[in-house]
Formats: sequence, structure tokens, C-alpha cells
Amino acid sequence: MTVMLADVASTSVATTTGGMKIVSVVNQKGGMGKTTITMQLAAALSRWHRVLVVDVDPQQSTVWWAENAERHLPFDFAGSQRPSVLSRLSHLDHEYDFVLVDTPGSLEDTRTLEVVVDASDFVIVPLAPEPLAVEPTMRTIQRFIEPRGVRFAVLLNRIDPRIHGQLETWKELLDVTLGVPRLDACLRQYKAQADAPVLGSLVTTVRDNRNTQGAIWDVTRLGLEVTEQLSPQLQGAW
Repeated sequence: MTVMLADVASTSVATTTGGMKIVSVVNQKGGMGKTTITMQLAAALSRWHRVLVVDVDPQQSTVWWAENAERHLPFDFAGSQRPSVLSRLSHLDHEYDFVLVDTPGSLEDTRTLEVVVDASDFVIVPLAPEPLAVEPTMRTIQRFIEPRGVRFAVLLNRIDPRIHGQLETWKELLDVTLGVPRLDACLRQYKAQADAPVLGSLVTTVRDNRNTQGAIWDVTRLGLEVTEQLSPQLQGAW
């Protein structure tokens, strides 16, 4: 369902104080899979939780995906919004368990990232196994996330299951060399994930078969971990 946030009161606090958690997917480096993570994680969480997706990326990739999905979204969708709306969501605390936010991948749009991180309870930083992605990812963490004291973790995305040792190599880079928090879950590279936006498909709408079970498992595991990190009292619902 598409929801309208234009009339949200402007007097609320920046972060939620009750059960609702705002989870943003942030990286200044483009092409790291922020939209895929936002939409698929929202679908996984929606199996047991009330979820709202908000898009503050001017490219509006989640809007396009949602339009392709037509009426099959298992979560509420607010579409394209100004980032300032995130600081005015406390009145929705009893309506949603999670708000997921897709953000721009841009070196210039720093104000948006600042507002989003300020409003977040947890930040997921996606990282694909590309050497040139490491520096902008670390810059995102050191400039926008760590100074604000917001909880965060890197999510390894687009891991190629055909490349022996790739996952272990990148885990060691994050754990030992860079020393940044990392989610145990990772998302492997599958055709089902690559085709999902144009087909409007989600892990909750595709058939569980040989071609999709890997992608479904990865996203489900991510949903479990995010729930455990932020709402452990809800973990038993899975």
C-alpha cells in the first residue's frame, strides 16, 4: 500500500523512542545495491513485522520497482520523500515496527546523508567486492556515521558464489584490516536478484525453487539478523 507522509507533523523528535526502528541503507559509492537491499529486506521483515519503505534518493529506484510490483508489495511504501520527513515519524510508532530508507549514492548530496543518519537507529552500509569501493565506503563510515554514534554494520553484497574464497577474503578485510562492524549475513549474486527490479519481484512473491532459493535464504537470514540486532523481543516471531 502507498502511504502519504506529506501531512506528518513537524514537531516530532529526530529518532524514535518506542518500538519503531528506522534502518537506513547508506553508502556514498553508487552501485552497491542499496535499493535491492532496501526492498528485499523490507519484504523479508514484512513476513512478521509492519514495515514502511521511504525513498529519499532522487533517482527513485524503489519507486520504479514498486510500480513494477503493482499491488503485490507486502509492505507499505511512501515513495519519494524529502529526507526531513524522517525526523517527523515518531507519530507512526504504533503503526510500524521498521522503517527502511533508501538513500542516494552521491559524493555531492552530503546533506541528505547527514539528515538520514541523524534520524536512523541503525545503518546498513552495503559493500560489493570491488577494490575501488573500499575507500568511498570507509569515507562514508568515518564522515557520516561514526561521528554521530549511530549503530551500523557493513553488509557484503553481490558475493559471487562461483569465486572460491571471495567471501572469506572480504570478511577478513573488514574484520582485520579495516576493523569495522560487519553483519554475519551476506547477499550472494544471483540472477533472481538482478532481475527483481524490472520484474517487480521480491523474496516474498517469487516461487521457492532451485533458481530462487539461494536469494530467498540470503535475504531471510539478513532479516533475522536485523530483527535480532534491533528488536530481540520480536525474534521469536520468526
